[in-house]
Amino acid sequence: QVQLVESGGGLVQPGGSLRLSCAASGSIFSINAMGWYRQAPGKQRELVAAITSGGSTNYADSVKGRFTISRDNAKNTVYLQMNSLKPEDTAVYYCNAGNQGILGIVAGRGDYWGQGTQVTVSS
Repeated sequence: QVQLVESGGGLVQPGGSLRLSCAASGSIFSINAMGWYRQAPGKQRELVAAITSGGSTNYADSVKGRFTISRDNAKNTVYLQMNSLKPEDTAVYYCNAGNQGILGIVAGRGDYWGQGTQVTVSS
């Protein structure tokens, strides 16, 4: 089993920045890709960004150029740096991890999920 714990959410004004963290523990040797999803009220959960253990990345079109996903393999932690935040970025952000590569994360087949962290962009 793998446990994922997110942190870093909060309230920020439009145009501001936040950095989310996702710390993995447990059977992390089984993981080869991680990512972030988000779910806004009344909407389906959607992929934000994904990253492999080797550093390959994939982003949703809506966040390209504003968000950056990165990972620290020594700390078993994935980060999501979010800049130029917009009200439409408001959502609960979930960390996801799996062993089917980046395509597995993109397809929503990652086996492990965090509990989610709220991001609210509002003035």
